[in-house]
Amino acid sequence: MNYKTLLFFCSCLFVNLNSSAQNISIIPWPYEVVVGRETFTISSQTKIAYCDKSLRTAKILQTDILDKLGFQVKLFKSETPGEGNICLKNDKNMANEAYRLVISKNGIEIIASNNAGWFYGVQSLFQLIPATDKTTGIMGSIQVPGVTISDEPRFAWRAFMLDEGRYYKGMAQVKLLLDEMARLKMNVFHWHLVDNEGWRIEIKKYPLLTEIGSKRKSSQIGPLKWESPMQSGEPHEGFYTQKEIKEIIKYAEERHITIVPEIEMPGHSTAAIAAYPWLGTEKKRKDVPTRFGVSDDVYDVSDPRCLQFFTDVLDEIVDLFPSKVIHIGGDEVKYNDWKKSASIQAYMKDNNLATPADLQIFFTNYISHYLQSKGRRMMGWNEILGHNLHEYQSEIDTKTNQQLAKGSIIHFWKGDADLAVQAAGRGYEIVNSHHTKTYLDYSYDDLTLSRAYAFDPIPEGLAPKYHEKVIGMGCQMWGEWIPTVGNMHFMVFPRIAAFAEVGWTMKENKDLGRFKINLKKLEKFWEQKGIYYAPESFVEKNENK
Repeated sequence: MNYKTLLFFCSCLFVNLNSSAQNISIIPWPYEVVVGRETFTISSQTKIAYCDKSLRTAKILQTDILDKLGFQVKLFKSETPGEGNICLKNDKNMANEAYRLVISKNGIEIIASNNAGWFYGVQSLFQLIPATDKTTGIMGSIQVPGVTISDEPRFAWRAFMLDEGRYYKGMAQVKLLLDEMARLKMNVFHWHLVDNEGWRIEIKKYPLLTEIGSKRKSSQIGPLKWESPMQSGEPHEGFYTQKEIKEIIKYAEERHITIVPEIEMPGHSTAAIAAYPWLGTEKKRKDVPTRFGVSDDVYDVSDPRCLQFFTDVLDEIVDLFPSKVIHIGGDEVKYNDWKKSASIQAYMKDNNLATPADLQIFFTNYISHYLQSKGRRMMGWNEILGHNLHEYQSEIDTKTNQQLAKGSIIHFWKGDADLAVQAAGRGYEIVNSHHTKTYLDYSYDDLTLSRAYAFDPIPEGLAPKYHEKVIGMGCQMWGEWIPTVGNMHFMVFPRIAAFAEVGWTMKENKDLGRFKINLKKLEKFWEQKGIYYAPESFVEKNENK
């Protein structure tokens, strides 16, 4: 073969492979992708072979094929299924959540060591299938591009947070979000259920938390946001019964998503104080606030009744949620009421606590130890370390000699990266959710799609020996200015897909251009689901400002 012939052959091969690669559209992008030149046809004659451990995912795949492609396939138990089938194989040596997907003309293999891995292989398989609906089933078959994918996540903690303390969204929307998290291989649903403006979870021992605390008379609105004098003049209410919570937890578990509840303490507490005034430091009756922002109201942590309230509430939370991690907030605590309270000052003196920050960490450790006694771990925003992050806190008030319980997980959201570096250096595990790079309530001007995609959870300057202390990342949908479902969809989608790739895809494998191309196919799925995502024209317009 002469030089020109060889060059022509190579260029044709490149064009052919490049054309095939365009069919490989997966978000988040896998660890390794080898494009084949064949295709496999899934049809009503295809069968799904499973091993003992993979039956659960085999049934999910069978249901997905019926729901998404419109035809029924059969299941059978076998380790050697033969040609023309989809096989879920077991490899006990593979890591948790890892999978290998092999598609050739002879069949499809999804290899993993557990159902999480098989499930994620199924998600990648369905992203490879052309966006379609049940009408395709009239033909009874659909082609899937040949490929070999070896994949596993970069981080173990890949979270999306929904704040419903401000606006209750309801079970249907929570399930929709869980569906899309599963499609994107996100595995932690951080559920912010409690705040000043609403208590959204039934606690049977304290019924007034929802009878009073889940309702407010009006809501602050307007383009000025925090400074707005405008009110909606419309009441808002809603909460989840424990029966509904259990249903949602089961729904999440089927999608390999852990729900981590956040029950705020000792700040962001006005809704609870409105229900039971003795919980507050001032011991005064209050209304559930109609304005958003940081409140002066804080729990009276010197009152034994208040401490009993926390343990009672946490008992019911632990009974409901199987998550090994319980989030207690701990952010934005104003110390004014504590500084004015005689009982708080006496309590601090009795316990040798010099500053309000000492008191907060002392209280937080009490909660941490209680959760440990229940076999759980405490997580909180990085103020639980005593960080001075706010202009309303003085340097004197935030000085502390208290040491936060070592089992705590630090949810880093504000401050210089040095604070995260210090926390990792002290042995704490960190979930990085810095507000400037992960807050989905921020406008597309402030948090562009490309900026979200560029986020690296490993803080700059963190020594490599501490990298394993960063267990993952989260993106947060705070709800103060997001009153409607459509409003929420617009802010979440498509940026959630960028954060999914941040959490899963190895840093060296990320490619913004490829991601944006692959996003177009994902948006077709969202259209079928009735998700009101921000269109490409709007996203790109704000990228270019």
